[in-house]
Amino acid sequence: MAGKVGTRGCKKIRGAQIRDILDSKHNVLFDCDGVIWNGETVVAGAPEVVTLLKQQGKRVFFVTNNCTRPRENYVQKFSRLGFTDVVEEEIFSSAYCSAAYLRDVAKVQGKVFVIGCHGVQKELQDAGVPIVEDVSDGPDVSIYNFPLEPDVKAVLVGYDERFTFMKLAKACCYLKNSDCLFLATDPDPWHPLRGGRITPGSGSLTAALETASSRKATVIGKPSRFMFECIASQFDLDPARSLMIGDRLETDILFGANCGLDTMLTLTGVSTMEEAQQYRDSDASEKKDFVPDYVVETIGDFLQALED
Repeated sequence: MAGKVGTRGCKKIRGAQIRDILDSKHNVLFDCDGVIWNGETVVAGAPEVVTLLKQQGKRVFFVTNNCTRPRENYVQKFSRLGFTDVVEEEIFSSAYCSAAYLRDVAKVQGKVFVIGCHGVQKELQDAGVPIVEDVSDGPDVSIYNFPLEPDVKAVLVGYDERFTFMKLAKACCYLKNSDCLFLATDPDPWHPLRGGRITPGSGSLTAALETASSRKATVIGKPSRFMFECIASQFDLDPARSLMIGDRLETDILFGANCGLDTMLTLTGVSTMEEAQQYRDSDASEKKDFVPDYVVETIGDFLQALED
């Protein structure tokens, strides 16, 4: 393939090498957190990179496991951080894709019990997927007598800062029915916060429910192929002409490998070059798909290649 520097070679590149790779691609998929921003701080040069890619005829998509906000709120964040040309149709979050899966693939006929925040609930509502109303249990409600909805056909787990024992218990009861689907927005175990702290991710909550219910969740977000299929169904993407750029080896890079995309690790987020090299040098074959094809310090490195 034109512009190919190496296959799963974990090779650090810059300048003309970046240009050669981009010349061979028509579609560029970005993760968000750790790639184009960190919290409310934009990665230097990221807005200009997105604009230049589009000006040069590339199709740009944003593929995030962060399910905390609906797509319309993502558009507002892009604008707030200086991105002037990002539209809702280019944003594919695990919340949006979970709603699409329940509506278009599972064709769920009944309600969905959601462990998740506003972003998940809003995307389900926008997709016309009915959910169990999120109401606070009264003081007399206990594990022994809490009310259950009669028509729950799926349980969906996402990031939830208000996760409780009662939510876990209700989900377990619904999943006793083998016909009730068990879905997770994403498998991310934790997320970095400012000041060196972390917060448990959707994967941690899903693991609790998997243990309690003795069932395994179907994951919708990265590294599942469904997120790419969701984009491809709307935009007819050719994997061979697509590049996935992310900061997390176990989700972003594995997602790209699972979908047949070239992959690029940027070092502005979670994973390090040393971790990528350890996977590359591992004797375990299953670790090889965690190894990126290419590595850059930051997507700001694209500027020189795009402006030449």
